[in-house]
Amino acid sequence: MNAELYVLPLVVRIERPAAPHTSADPGRPPTDPGLPAGPDTGLLTGPDTGPRVGPRQGPPERTDALEAAAMAVLSLLDDPGEWTGELHAWQSTGKIRKVVRRARGAEWRRALALPGRTIEHRTAEVRVHPPVPLDDWPRDLARLQVSGTELTDTAAPGPAEPPILWANPALEMSAGKAMAQAGHAAQLAWWASDADERAAWRERGLAVSVRTAGTQEDFDSLVAAGLPVVRDAGFTEIEPGSCTFVADAPWLYGRVASGGA
Repeated sequence: MNAELYVLPLVVRIERPAAPHTSADPGRPPTDPGLPAGPDTGLLTGPDTGPRVGPRQGPPERTDALEAAAMAVLSLLDDPGEWTGELHAWQSTGKIRKVVRRARGAEWRRALALPGRTIEHRTAEVRVHPPVPLDDWPRDLARLQVSGTELTDTAAPGPAEPPILWANPALEMSAGKAMAQAGHAAQLAWWASDADERAAWRERGLAVSVRTAGTQEDFDSLVAAGLPVVRDAGFTEIEPGSCTFVADAPWLYGRVASGGA
């Protein structure tokens, strides 16, 4: 199949907030009427850890979700494992389209059962699956919703460390859209890094910081600095050609590596 028709699925776990206890039944744990009774747990895996089981209540912080999405993409680029062929087909034309969907409860457990890799980052869990044809998604991914990723930060993010993925302050994006764009920026930064720079990045756990530029002037200066820039293809939400993110790290200056989404 034509590689231009491949997309990279990303699934973010968004659970409902825990229901408060009531005085009529203080000993009963909160439940989601749409989920099976009992604790909601998922198998969490990462490149450097064995399987772990952990509960999740409520949605993640927006910044955590964006950073987790970028790290999930980087994890696949760094070590595609058995999905090398799918990754090559997806990247071969330079089109790096990503689609972010949300899951909770049983939906999340079904996503865990499919081939993929889960990244846990602070409050966020994001699962990256191998690239799939745009018109031939696995059923349990195809049935997931795209909408419903309106995440927010309840506290200001901590200090940023490079690589920093700067969002354009003039653009309003849903969290799902921003997660895909942050993934694009991380991928362009990876492509623009040499073997030694990638090795150093790997030693830091492929960590990234995602922040919104302070002013439009700040963002425009980064765009002009020869850094990797994401220019949106205009499939959803944003006008075609809009600069959505810039990847900023000391070793990336002067390495123009912009690409569409």
